[in-house]
Amino acid sequence: MLKRLIAITVIFIGAGIAWMILGGTLVQRTSDSDSTQRAKLTAQWGGPQAQTAPSVQARVARETYNRDKKRVERGYENVAVPLRSGRVDVKLNLEQRRVGLLWYNLYSVRFAARYKVRNNTPSSELSVHFGFPSSQATYANFTAVVGGRRIADPASLDSGYVSFDLPPGKETTIDIGYSSRGMETWSYCFGTGVQSIDDFALTMTTNFDAIDFPSQTLLPVDEGRSGNGWRLGWHYTSLVTGNSIGMTFPYPLQPGPLAQRITLWAPVALFFYFFVMLVITTLRNVDLHPINYFFLAASFFAFHLLFAYLVDRVAIEAAFAICSAVTLFLTISYLRLVVGWRFAAVESALAQLVYLILFSYALFNEGWSGLTITIGAIITLFVAMQATGRIKWSERLAVETS
Repeated sequence: MLKRLIAITVIFIGAGIAWMILGGTLVQRTSDSDSTQRAKLTAQWGGPQAQTAPSVQARVARETYNRDKKRVERGYENVAVPLRSGRVDVKLNLEQRRVGLLWYNLYSVRFAARYKVRNNTPSSELSVHFGFPSSQATYANFTAVVGGRRIADPASLDSGYVSFDLPPGKETTIDIGYSSRGMETWSYCFGTGVQSIDDFALTMTTNFDAIDFPSQTLLPVDEGRSGNGWRLGWHYTSLVTGNSIGMTFPYPLQPGPLAQRITLWAPVALFFYFFVMLVITTLRNVDLHPINYFFLAASFFAFHLLFAYLVDRVAIEAAFAICSAVTLFLTISYLRLVVGWRFAAVESALAQLVYLILFSYALFNEGWSGLTITIGAIITLFVAMQATGRIKWSERLAVETS
C-alpha cells in the first residue's frame, strides 16, 4: 500500500510539473498575442482617449515703475481666463473584438461641447487651446467655432493657442465637436491639478449595459436607462476637484486568462480526484494499479491541453464542452477495460464530472471560484470521513501489506 501511494504521488507531481509548463506557455502566448494585436488595433482605432477642457488665456500688459513712479518698462504676460460654463454631450458606442486569446474593447465616440467664456481682464486679446484626446486617433467632422468664427485649421488648436478678440467684460462661446474612435477607456479632464469649475454639465450616452468608472473619477449625479445602455449625467453649479469623468468598458470572459487559471488550478482538481478514487476503490475493493492512475492523470491533462489550443479558435463555451466530452470519453473507455462499465460510467465518471469539469467551470467566475472550491473541498472531506469512518485502517492496511 505504501509503495502504491508513493507511486501515485510521483505521478501526481509529474502531472503538476506538466501543468506548470503548460500554464507558462499560455501566459507567454497571451502576452505575445496581446503586444502584437494591441499595436495593430491601436494603429487602426487609436488608443485610450482623455479629453481635456479647453484653456483660455489673455495677453495682459504689465508695466514696471521705479521709486519715482515713472514707468521703466512695459511687458506682457498671459493670464488664465476661466470658463464661465460648459455643456458637454458624449456618445460612446462599444464594439468588442476578439483576437486570439483576448477580447479588446474598441469604441466610437461623438463629442460635442459648448463653453462660455467671459473676458474679465483689461485686454481684448485672448487665445484658446484645445488638445486632442489622443495623438494616435483620427478625428472626423471636426468643427471648432470661437466667438462665431470658424477655425480654419483645427490642428492649430492642439499645437498651440488660437487668438481671438473679445472686449473686456464681454462674453462669447466656444463650440467644438468631432467623431473619433479609441480603445479601452475614455475620460474627460478639467485640467491639470485641482480645478475650480462653474456651471458645468456633461451627458454621456452608452450602448452597453455594464458600466463602470475608473479610479479617481467622479460618479454620475443621475443615471437612467437608454435603450440597451445608459444615459448618465454629471452637472454641478460649482465644483473644486482634481478628479476627472471617465468610463471603463465591460469585458467579456477573456479566453487566455481563463485558460491560464484553469490550467494552473488543475493540480488541485487532480488531487481531489485521486483522493476520491482512492477512497472509492478502498471501499469497493477495486484494484487500480499506479499505471492506471498515470493514464487517468493523462486524461485530465488532455482536457487542459486541448482547451489551451482550442479556446482561441472557437467560443469558450464550445471549447469547454468539447474538452469535457473528450476527457470523459478517454476515462470511461479506458476504465471499462480495467474494472468494467459500471465503475467507469458511474463512480469514476461522476468524480471526474465534479472534480474536473465542474471544478474548472467554477473558475469561470474568478470572484466566486475560491469560495466555491473551498465549499466543494469541505463537502468532499465530510463525505469521505463519513464513508470511511468505520474502516479499521490498521487491519485494512495489514491485509493489503500481507
